[in-house]
Amino acid sequence: MQYSLGIDAGGTYTDAVIIRNSDKKVVASYKALTTYPELLTGIENAIDGLDPQYLKDIKLVSVSTTLATNTILERTGYPVGLILVGNYLVPQDTSVQEYVMVRGGHTATGAEAEALDIEAVTEFVNRVKDNVSAFAVSSYFSVRNPEHELQIKDYIIKATGMPVVCGHELSQDLGAYDRGITAYLNAQLIPIARQFIDAIVSDIERRGINAKLMMLKCDGSLINIKEAIQKPIESIFTGPAASLVGASFLSERDTCAVIDVGGTSTDVSLLYKGLPELCEDGAKVGGWNTKVKAIRMETSAMGGDSHVWVKNRNINIGPRRVIPLCVAAVQYPGFKETLKMGRTPARVELGENVQPTKFFVLTGKEPVKISSYEEEILRTIGKEPVSISDIYWRFGRPVSVEHLDYLIQKRLVQAIGFTPTDALHILDEYNEWDKEASVIGATIMSRLVQMSEQELAEHIKREVAYNMALNLMSYMLKGVEGKEIEKILRGEFFSKFRLSVPVVLLGGPVKAYVEQMQSIIDAEIILPPFAEVGNAVGALVGQGVKRIQVLIKAVYREKQRFFLVFTPGGFEEFSTHGEALKYAEHVGENLVMDYMREADMDWNDVRIDMSREDITLHEGSPVPVETKLVFMGVGTLKVGKNS
Repeated sequence: MQYSLGIDAGGTYTDAVIIRNSDKKVVASYKALTTYPELLTGIENAIDGLDPQYLKDIKLVSVSTTLATNTILERTGYPVGLILVGNYLVPQDTSVQEYVMVRGGHTATGAEAEALDIEAVTEFVNRVKDNVSAFAVSSYFSVRNPEHELQIKDYIIKATGMPVVCGHELSQDLGAYDRGITAYLNAQLIPIARQFIDAIVSDIERRGINAKLMMLKCDGSLINIKEAIQKPIESIFTGPAASLVGASFLSERDTCAVIDVGGTSTDVSLLYKGLPELCEDGAKVGGWNTKVKAIRMETSAMGGDSHVWVKNRNINIGPRRVIPLCVAAVQYPGFKETLKMGRTPARVELGENVQPTKFFVLTGKEPVKISSYEEEILRTIGKEPVSISDIYWRFGRPVSVEHLDYLIQKRLVQAIGFTPTDALHILDEYNEWDKEASVIGATIMSRLVQMSEQELAEHIKREVAYNMALNLMSYMLKGVEGKEIEKILRGEFFSKFRLSVPVVLLGGPVKAYVEQMQSIIDAEIILPPFAEVGNAVGALVGQGVKRIQVLIKAVYREKQRFFLVFTPGGFEEFSTHGEALKYAEHVGENLVMDYMREADMDWNDVRIDMSREDITLHEGSPVPVETKLVFMGVGTLKVGKNS
């Protein structure tokens, strides 16, 4: 019997599942807390929690992770030198530190616009090579002709041996600067991805598992580990992608909306006839516009571990994630006594970081580029949770809450606080951790809002349910103001929103919200088996998907018409549109099949669909001036003889 192992390293939990290859049934699962600042310990703990009898027969390991997304959001990627070739418009507020603009680039027809200034490239590389870990290159209209990008890449590799990422390797969309940023971010992530993947490979080998290793992309498809190392940018947003694919598999629906309630956020996405809806302009993360094709999703910073805090007697949920009180009581045995003895600040002092139920503890991450004042604050925080009052007392003078907040953002300090997870413990709807700690916290908070502990917990649960419904309807009603949607959701009307697609819920405690969701919206709400580890299932059951775009463009030279065919590898010239079309179809299908073979998909089971869009000068014109062909290949992974 052969099995597959799926792993999802999320913001709060790292989940692991084992699926039997013969009938695709989940036979084992386990949830472990995600570990920071490195994820490997959490992954090891998740695998250790599985039944070891299956591990020797694992033939496939597939992973999804938030590592790339978090690195971009926290701006902790490795330093990169960016080379922009051609006439660029670079935003004045760009945060790229090491970049240069050099002469060169091509036109829309693939012709050289200006000769490449290789001397300027050489000067820049020699100047920054000791301060960067990789280079990124983007040339004007490289999607029509990548010659200058490839020339620079060849020079840098020969001169330095350092990694180089080209814009045309990641995207065939127009937008030279955004392609450059996509290449820049990808280059930042390569060392981090290599470390992460090397660590997983070593752990798999240590356990004696001889298996194929894959990773999920942000469009819900699988890639082999070699490509994942070269293109880690494509693993941004793999958490939502994994939830979408996993929800479809577990609910046995190829069309469904998915609400994934994680520790940090709530994500909504849609699968239609087995394929996810993608965002047309590329994924946006941390203020960067990338050209990476990712699933379209609606996200809010409200999850099971969002901080619940009080200001002016108002209850706020999020946006920051904290360790729930019930979890902290298990991790730190003396914490409940510390919680009981905490001082309640004056009402005027209350804020997100000044709460009677909020505490702070070191993460163990080594500090980089912080001030001496911030180093002094760190020394007052130890390996056991301390309150803001403890920090003030140890510091000996008032402490800047802003500087403390900065240390939290840099992941040097982890916050502990009351959360929706604690509220569910009080209501006995989720009992994974220490309920007593949750009750102690609720007792303290209830005094600030003049509610009972039960009323407080019910209020928080109800707000989380409304947030789930708001996210869902905002996704479905694209372009409608969120305030208008919320007005209908919360209003007492004789009607409510009705959905024509089923809604699948994923996440640890989502079963607690099924009844409330059904009361807010009219839809088929599905809680599938293993909903709590749906992302890890999704990491395993994705398909191989490859999209290739080929463009045919009419050009005129000396009163003669020619047709240029632009592919990811360059362009070819033909005298007739028919010849160009035949070549384009041949190249597009071959590129898809080559990818499927390299990704080790079952090429006998690959389905290729082609869409065609023609642009003509006038209605009835027999020959298009431009034809765009998009090839979509979908394949299944080959896993063992009996899969």
